[in-house]
Amino acid sequence: MDIIFHGQSCVEIRFEEHTIIIDPFLTHNPQAVVKAEDIKADYVLVTHGHGDHLGDTLPIAERNGATIIAPNDLGRYLSFKGAATHGMGIGGSYQFPFGRVKLTLALHDSSFSEPGTKENIYTGMASGFLITAEGKTIYHAGDTGLFGDMKLIGELNDIDLAFLPIGDNYTMGPDDAVIAAKMLKAKCIVPMHYNTFPVIAQDPEAFVSRLAAEKIEGYVMAPGHMITL
Repeated sequence: MDIIFHGQSCVEIRFEEHTIIIDPFLTHNPQAVVKAEDIKADYVLVTHGHGDHLGDTLPIAERNGATIIAPNDLGRYLSFKGAATHGMGIGGSYQFPFGRVKLTLALHDSSFSEPGTKENIYTGMASGFLITAEGKTIYHAGDTGLFGDMKLIGELNDIDLAFLPIGDNYTMGPDDAVIAAKMLKAKCIVPMHYNTFPVIAQDPEAFVSRLAAEKIEGYVMAPGHMITL
C-alpha cells in the first residue's frame, strides 16, 4: 500500500483496489500541495467534526461517490447533508472492502460551525482509527491528548505505522507524544497536526530525534510525500 501525507492530519492510503483519505483538510490548508478536486477516493474517514479535519469531506465524497466513515453522530449529521455514510461507535469495528476499521478513543472535542454562521453544532465523540488491510495495521490517532489505553492499543495490535499529533495546545505535544509512542510500540511513528497554524508550531525533526533516543523509529513526512508499506 502507498501512504501519502497531505499536511495537518490528512492521510491518503492507496490499497491494491481501493483508496481512502482521512481528515481531508485541503482547500484551506496552507501546507497542502494537492487540491481537493484532484483527490480520488472510495472512502473518506473523518475522526471528528472540526473544520481542519472535516475539511473537504463532503465535496470529495460527492464527486467520487464515496462513503464517509465517521463516529456515529458526525455520520448522522453528514447524512442529513445527503452523503452516503457509515457511522461507527468507539470500540466498534467493521470489515469494509478495503480492510477492517476500528474506532479508538480520542480525548478531544468535536463540533462544526456552518460557514457564515456562529452556530456551533455538536458532532459527538472524537475518535482515532485502527486500519488493518493487506497484512498491515495503521493507527491514526486523530486529535487527542495522551491517555493510558494507548498502552492497551499497543498490546492488542501489531501496529506498523502510527500517526500521532505533536502540535500541543489542542492535542498532545511532543513530550506526551513520545510517551504515547512508547506505549503503542509501533514499528514507525509519523508526527502530524503541527505547523499548520502558529499556535501549533513544532519541530518534527527534533521530535523524531527524541524518538530515536528511545530506540523508536520515527519519520517526518512532508506534505505530498509518499511511503510504501
